[in-house]
Amino acid sequence: MFVLVEMKDTVRIPPWLFHINFNDAVVETLNKKFANKVVHNVGLCVALWDIIKLDESFIFPGDGASHTVVHFHFVVFRPFVDEILIGKIKSCSKESVQVTMGFFDDITIPAESLQHPSRFVDKEQLWAWEYQMEEEKHDLYMDIGEEVRFRVSDEIFVDTTPSSPENVAGEEISDTDVKKAPYTIVGTISEPGLGLLSWWNTG
Repeated sequence: MFVLVEMKDTVRIPPWLFHINFNDAVVETLNKKFANKVVHNVGLCVALWDIIKLDESFIFPGDGASHTVVHFHFVVFRPFVDEILIGKIKSCSKESVQVTMGFFDDITIPAESLQHPSRFVDKEQLWAWEYQMEEEKHDLYMDIGEEVRFRVSDEIFVDTTPSSPENVAGEEISDTDVKKAPYTIVGTISEPGLGLLSWWNTG
């Protein structure tokens, strides 16, 4: 679920931070820049792990800040495909079930990846697994806030970097484009043992 990723970045330390230890200033700057942010094709950055190497620092004309190329490790949330995770149901729609890990919300389980057969109950705005028990069917609802075990089936990265003025000239930006998540995990529960934890509790 969490991995250590080696990264490199040019860190700018402004003059008003020169009075503190240089390494502390670098740590503070890196955490402020990357922590709780998604890096494209890397994952959700959580916290700086360590600094591997500091290159030589430079001060450029007209800028009193120091600029240093820093090599470092960052703790990143990026589950591998087929990893089993446990989250909580955040919301349901006819298209999918949204799951949250508490610190990460962009997890979706498409309708076709739910237990079979499942149906969306409009009145409750919830999905229900139509579980066959002997000769009767029982609706097992996927209530909001319930813990759910799912398998990671895919990951989607979207480059949300703003386009240059030349690219967007005359183009209308839709709400969908603006609200796209930079990193989405796609899950499935259409296998034995997956789904709500309460479905499989035998104790």
